[in-house]
Amino acid sequence: MRPIQAANGFSFRVGISGHSGHLRVEPLYTEERDNPIKSLPDFVLPPAFPRETPESIKEHIKEKYLLPRLDEDAFSPEKAGRQWDFDWFERVKIPLEPTLPRTVMVPVWELPFRRCKEGSVEEKWEPNSMQVDVSELIVGGEVSGSFPRTTGGDAKDVVRGSISNRPFRPGGLENQSSGRMLPEGASNGEWVREALNGGPAQTIPPGFKQGLDLGDLKAHPCSWNVYKDQVALNNTSVEKSSELSVQFDDLFKKAWEEDIAELEIEKDGHSTESDSVKSEAEANQGDVLNSTDTGSSALDDILSVETERLDEKSGEGGQQQKEAWAVSSEGIADHFYELVPDMAIEYPFELDTFQKEAIYYLEKGESVFVAAHTSAGKTVVAEYAFALASKHCTRAVYTAPIKTISNQKYRDFCGKFDVGLLTGDVTLRPEASCLIMTTEILRSMLYRGADIIRDIEWVIFDEVHYVNDVERGVVWEEVIIMLPRHINVILLSATVPNTIEFADWIGRTKQKKIRVTGTTKRPVPLEHCLFYSGELYKICESETFIPEGLKAAKDAYKKKNSKAVSGGTGSYTGSSAVQDARGQKHEVSSRGKQNKHSGPQNFGNYSGTGWGNQRNGGGQNSWGSRRSTWLMLIDKLSKKSLLPVIIFGFSKNQCDKSADSISGTDFTSSSEKSEIRVFCNKAFSRLKGSDRNLPQVVRVQSLLCRGIGVHHAGLLPIVKEVVEMLFCRGVIKVLFSTETFAMGVNAPARTVVFGTLRKFDGKEFRQVLPGEYTQMAGRAGRRGLDKIGTVIVMCRDEIPEERDLKRVITGTPTKLESQFRLTYIMILHLLRVEELKVEDMLKRSFAEFHSQKKLPEQQQLLMRKLAQPKKTIECIKGEPAIEEYYEMHAEAEKHNEQISKAVMQFLDVQKFLTPGRVVVVKSQSAQDHLLGVLVKSPSATANNKQYIVLVLKHDVPSMTQTPSGSSKLQDKSTDFQVLLPKSKRGLEEDYRAAGSRRGPAIIKITLPYQGAAAGVSFEVRETDNTEFLCICNSKIKVDQVRLLEYGSNTAFSDTVQQLLKLKSNGNKYPPALDPVKDLKLKDMDLVETYYKWTRLLQKMSENKCHECVKLEEHMKLAREIKKHKEEVTTLEFQLSNEALQQMPEFEGRIDVLKEIGCIDEDLVVQIKGRVACEMNSGEELICTECLFENQLDDLEPEEAVALMSAFVFQQKNASEPSLTPKLFQAKKRLYDTAIRLGKLQADFKLSITPEEYAQENLKFGLVEVVYEWAKGTPFADICELTDVPEGLIVRTIVRLDETCREFKTAAAIMGNSSLYKKMESASNAIKRDIVFAASLYITGV
Repeated sequence: MRPIQAANGFSFRVGISGHSGHLRVEPLYTEERDNPIKSLPDFVLPPAFPRETPESIKEHIKEKYLLPRLDEDAFSPEKAGRQWDFDWFERVKIPLEPTLPRTVMVPVWELPFRRCKEGSVEEKWEPNSMQVDVSELIVGGEVSGSFPRTTGGDAKDVVRGSISNRPFRPGGLENQSSGRMLPEGASNGEWVREALNGGPAQTIPPGFKQGLDLGDLKAHPCSWNVYKDQVALNNTSVEKSSELSVQFDDLFKKAWEEDIAELEIEKDGHSTESDSVKSEAEANQGDVLNSTDTGSSALDDILSVETERLDEKSGEGGQQQKEAWAVSSEGIADHFYELVPDMAIEYPFELDTFQKEAIYYLEKGESVFVAAHTSAGKTVVAEYAFALASKHCTRAVYTAPIKTISNQKYRDFCGKFDVGLLTGDVTLRPEASCLIMTTEILRSMLYRGADIIRDIEWVIFDEVHYVNDVERGVVWEEVIIMLPRHINVILLSATVPNTIEFADWIGRTKQKKIRVTGTTKRPVPLEHCLFYSGELYKICESETFIPEGLKAAKDAYKKKNSKAVSGGTGSYTGSSAVQDARGQKHEVSSRGKQNKHSGPQNFGNYSGTGWGNQRNGGGQNSWGSRRSTWLMLIDKLSKKSLLPVIIFGFSKNQCDKSADSISGTDFTSSSEKSEIRVFCNKAFSRLKGSDRNLPQVVRVQSLLCRGIGVHHAGLLPIVKEVVEMLFCRGVIKVLFSTETFAMGVNAPARTVVFGTLRKFDGKEFRQVLPGEYTQMAGRAGRRGLDKIGTVIVMCRDEIPEERDLKRVITGTPTKLESQFRLTYIMILHLLRVEELKVEDMLKRSFAEFHSQKKLPEQQQLLMRKLAQPKKTIECIKGEPAIEEYYEMHAEAEKHNEQISKAVMQFLDVQKFLTPGRVVVVKSQSAQDHLLGVLVKSPSATANNKQYIVLVLKHDVPSMTQTPSGSSKLQDKSTDFQVLLPKSKRGLEEDYRAAGSRRGPAIIKITLPYQGAAAGVSFEVRETDNTEFLCICNSKIKVDQVRLLEYGSNTAFSDTVQQLLKLKSNGNKYPPALDPVKDLKLKDMDLVETYYKWTRLLQKMSENKCHECVKLEEHMKLAREIKKHKEEVTTLEFQLSNEALQQMPEFEGRIDVLKEIGCIDEDLVVQIKGRVACEMNSGEELICTECLFENQLDDLEPEEAVALMSAFVFQQKNASEPSLTPKLFQAKKRLYDTAIRLGKLQADFKLSITPEEYAQENLKFGLVEVVYEWAKGTPFADICELTDVPEGLIVRTIVRLDETCREFKTAAAIMGNSSLYKKMESASNAIKRDIVFAASLYITGV
């Protein structure tokens, strides 16, 4: 028991005793009381540490925080070359500064006459408050910085970014925030002026209910001198910014002008010129723009107040002064070394003109577009950008469309610069100043707001013409649009016809000039030849076609086939096409759907263009013929010293068969064989024993030793790299390759051969495009080694036509066209940030470039139309009803047009359109329709289906009117001696030839024929049946001969009088034929429309405006008013977001995202949407639904990763896998999910077929293969399970590892720890052996 000290000093203790737990209090005796002296220990130890002094504390802080040292174990010399991940943020002990709030409350100022005082205290105006982003209050923060974002986080996010980060503001995006640092009333001085005049002061801070009580403020005596300084309009931006540093009163003198002008506009209805005082941020921003652009953008000119008030003449002058965004200049190369005396990197050779121009603009810090042929030296520009980044201590990013290019460029630049590599599966030295990555990686970094973006000065886009790719072209547009303002772009492209147009789009999008340079000259000129029957025939040289060579080849063809079986080339072409189709069936299913398109029907309709693709027989006979052809060609090239050669084919299977057909030939010397063998042994030594003996490795190695190579997507990555490196060394003499070699590898040859000029593009067989031909032919000719490059087109069974060869060889390359399309992941990324809108992305796409380019003119036109004075109609009969009359008239016209188009198509109607039938014809003046009679019908065999009708006109005839065309009639009808009418009416003598004949008349009067009879003007005209508004039930007698041949006035008078009798009963028109009884119309909708039209005509006749003398004038005025409203509405629509081409699809996709729960009704991204943002490998909706439906929970890691292979596998046709029951059930469940999502999208009007959607995004061909691989089966064994080439298997598994990482990140977002561990196990299960062998370009050999 513990002693307790009582209040009076008496000590006692409390305890519990006995089994029953009685409480007991016992007093303490003196000897038991506490004695402080006794509590001291017998020996006191000295202090463990010396006493702290201010000096020792400073020394400790300096040692621990100011002099950090690396961990000796982690950073020892033995581990210097090893990758390490050091989290600096975790080691920092100093607490970080608190994060700035994302938003703050600021007051909102309103004009005095717009203030609402209701409900306020003492009827005083109380300013409202609004939430404003912090970035809007930071000077210049919105220009190149990112949107407000949180600090800290994982160090890895610096490079890759994070879904929690906000992206950087894209360059060229209009500043959507208020352009002022302070509220409007405070920045322009209006609040101060109001307070000095005795007005209410702001006493309540934003967000507070009460404030200071300043009492009644009295006006301060002051005077305001407002004046207009015209000189300020012409001042430069520097002078304008200097004007801001003036006295307070002087500042107000200029500040009031903008607001006073607004008041005058509200009061007087017209605007006057005024100056506006900008904030310091605006002035600085203007300086930057004016220093680079002498004129602002067209859209800014239109929206500015000054341009709105320019007269037409000055407006045209201003239009001429606007500068184009794509600019090209000359004369730089002559003074290059004076302009650039100190180059960032020296070259051992003389630079070409376009290279000097590009380097000069890079030194000036401008963006460049370089268009030049393959091997022209565009890489020099990229190298110089790297050198500038190293010199400026910034970063440069090199992006390429193909991973092979990235790896190769990493090897090329590694010895020159500080280079890092970022691809889907490899991350090397991300801290380097020069980064090489795929375009998709850069897009992900931009969307995820990677901090490394801040340091980037240059982004180099290689192979920009890849923007035409249907699947991936959209990535280039997204990246260009999303790049921040501070980043300059360098675009490297092959020659395309619309370089200026594409550069202009980039310049307008980024609001900066793009310098365009390049060359159409090839460093090594090309000659193009045909190879036929063992001989070469030159057909083109120096871009000039040589018809003589083609003629010689055709003569040789005719000579060889002179003894052939009769039937000609046409029948032979057909048979060869059938043989070609048979040959296609022998190819493996890796050709995808190509087998379905290779039937004779496709070849039969393609006359004269089967060149290079026919075969002499089917099966082995065909390949036997091909073998002799290849041997003949290669022997010819060897004798002419034209090796090495690249032979392009458009099928992986054809490349393999062609190489195997000549495998018995040896092209290498003993020293070359030794070099090849040593190289292969070193390269394949990193593979384990079983992988070294793979059939593909052994086969390719055997071919390489003979100097023969194969290169296509079906090869293993390490095998492809061995082939590429050996070809660059010059030991491979003959290379059979697909077109990817021309795009992805910089390895020129002496000669290029086209085995065929037809290819399968995934949908159909077609000819090679000029751009594709130019890309592949550009590999011919090695700069510095060959004086000329040779391109050969194989001709086996026929010679192509001259026009086809000209189109392919010298034709215009394919234009750069937009492939922009909306994706769900793009929409979700943009919806994450309120400041970025999907509409802005759509507006800035290349597809909308031309329509957006016209917006300034449309804006100016809209302003002019809105400024026009409004027209009014003054009715003389009281309240105007002309609007109602015009609406009825317009609706009646619409119904009539619908009826006329439908009625005239019925055969039963045609029998009523005979001479004498009374009709109502559409009036051109639209005042009233014209009553007429059908005079002549077109014959059934006549090409001209025009009816001749006589119509009564409404104008009053003149007493001296003479029928038009009469003088011409006298010349044309001299045989009949017609005496024309006199100057007065009624004096007519009609002389005709003896004997009046019957039958159809010959038209001898000149149409249109106008005249007057019975006091009414008439006209004979040709009319189409669509001009008939009504077919009446009346019929009169007409004399065709007297009317059309003689032009008899008596006949015209009789006809007119008969028509007038039909109107004598008070009706304007005779009754129409009944649509059901007479016209036999069966369509109920058409009949209903007909009755609506007749009722409208009846209402129009009862309207008081119908007989008005000013009807025509008022109708014309009403038409102008209506037209003006429609034009304004059309212009407003074109200027709105609704006019965007993909806006309906965007709205449909938004509805889909709402339906599945990725976003809510307010378009706020939910957790499901955040998960979808992580899905870059597969279709984001299917992947997200798969995760949220827990479809992977009941699967083992091996089964889960096998099922996930359906997201990344791309080959359309593959052998059906043999699945376990559990995997089969999971496959069916996932497929049903895709069908459900497809139906949902179709319900929201998206052009998607559920079955096609599921089949395009889910391909289960490698599920069994991946399952066995994850279980540890050797690679050689899994290759036996499918007909998919080994290279595609490796590519799928590598991409699958990236998918596992994405699913792992998604599991962390969802909080699903079991799924996180499962994806980690799955990733480890597939990461082994040959599939993840390191690239030779990265590690070296």
